[in-house]
Amino acid sequence: MTPRLHITSPLAENAAAPLSAEQAHYLKNVLRRDIESEILVFNGEDGEFSAIIIELKKKGGVARLVRRTRAPAPEPDLDLWFAPVKRGPLETIVQKAVELGAARLRPVVTERTVSARINRDRLEAIAAEAAEQCGRLSVPPVSEAVSFKMMLADWPEDRRLMFCDEAGDDETLEWGGAEGRARPALEALKDVDSNTDKWALLIGPEGGFSPAERAILRSEDWVTPVTLGPRILRADTAAIAAMALWQAALGDWRRS
Repeated sequence: MTPRLHITSPLAENAAAPLSAEQAHYLKNVLRRDIESEILVFNGEDGEFSAIIIELKKKGGVARLVRRTRAPAPEPDLDLWFAPVKRGPLETIVQKAVELGAARLRPVVTERTVSARINRDRLEAIAAEAAEQCGRLSVPPVSEAVSFKMMLADWPEDRRLMFCDEAGDDETLEWGGAEGRARPALEALKDVDSNTDKWALLIGPEGGFSPAERAILRSEDWVTPVTLGPRILRADTAAIAAMALWQAALGDWRRS
């Protein structure tokens, strides 16, 4: 397959595009590409271009853009909010969220979050690699982690939230005054009365959401509580399942 790279510079036919030292090393020493080899490049704004390598050096490289192969295209306006978890599952969440079409990746620190620390540079690199691999035209940004309280305080009025409640059907739980049950995701999304295309998903930490957090979320009219089936899922599995269900119900899977 033709190598595909994300770059940050503007793209236009017959222009030159700089390649980073890491990209030059990857092309020359890992993929064994040389001068005049063809690659594909994209930057999230100008689409995707075919290009010819004209320089590969230790400090970087240069490619000459030949023609645009794909024009910019709209993508789902979907945020993925997730509580930081252990490194392996966290990196899986980021990788698969990019493949499944998330527009932005937003860590949130909940009451039961074990560690609020994230290696943002590492996660951004994983996001870029996933975008290169899956063929999408953009790389979703990774935000700094914020508190659950700050997430709610800054919530935009025109964005709905699909709250993945791992125990939403259990009537024995204390909801702190909140009423109603979480419904199966596809059923709940089908019946949402909303004119907005702006959505977000919220996935909890390994220990789940606290009763207080559930009560707050269930009290908001912009929140759609859902369940992801009868089994307790790991955080990374829940993120993948939730995104797949949302894409099938409201996202671009319907157009694929």
